[in-house]
Amino acid sequence: MTIEELEAYLLDHYSNDGIDESLFMKLVEEIGEVAEVLNKKAGRKSSDNEDLRAQLGSELADVIHYAVAIAALNSIDMNEVIIEKDRAASAKYNHRTNLEQFVAVMRNRELNT
Repeated sequence: MTIEELEAYLLDHYSNDGIDESLFMKLVEEIGEVAEVLNKKAGRKSSDNEDLRAQLGSELADVIHYAVAIAALNSIDMNEVIIEKDRAASAKYNHRTNLEQFVAVMRNRELNT
């Protein structure tokens, strides 16, 4: 699955009734749930033999879902935005490579194996 495919799916899913404000409230709720799981992992909150890794993955998937849905409803190409933000951050913080270069190298390796 690509970011573009997720955006298209979520735009189709929410285009009739997706309201930015309600999606944002869901996003905030899910971020709170990520914080709760992280607090359990760190021992700051009690946990009853829960699979915290699975819970964290599930909550992070929800965060991505709502963030990408908001982007899709606002015609924001997250793939482009992520690449541009990373390019700027990589230059600012003097990283040896940026995301776009990393992906190109990884894809080249896949083609050669």
